[in-house]
Amino acid sequence: MKVILLQDVKSLGKKGDIVEVNDGYARNFLLKTKKGVEANNKNMNDLKLHKANQDKIAQEQLEAARELGKKLEESKVTVSIKTGEGGRAFGSVSSKEIAAAAQEQLGLDIDKKKVQLKEQLKSLGTFHVPVKLHPKVTAELTVNVTEEA
Repeated sequence: MKVILLQDVKSLGKKGDIVEVNDGYARNFLLKTKKGVEANNKNMNDLKLHKANQDKIAQEQLEAARELGKKLEESKVTVSIKTGEGGRAFGSVSSKEIAAAAQEQLGLDIDKKKVQLKEQLKSLGTFHVPVKLHPKVTAELTVNVTEEA
């Protein structure tokens, strides 16, 4: 019996896959626990429409991420930290502070988890920080670290 999986099933397939299984396994497990539906014409058409809709949504998200990436590439964020004698920094600038500064100065809502700092910024100057907006889109935000007045 051919079954369209509605959920990931270990050792069988992922959600949306069409798999061939024994009739008993399909009736007694997959269909009963709502992990799959029979692969008839109506369900196949529904699956096709659902996949087309998902592809359209994914494309829209990719376009939005590219647009936001262009804005980030052109933007500059300034973050100030306390410094001691000789310009040595007392603390460091974290991804959380960079995301908050982008929200405050640019009005762009960036998740702190998407700001990819290899290490925290512990000195004054200008840095290019990668921001992963989408699995296919990574933009560089210019961060200017200045001395707190």
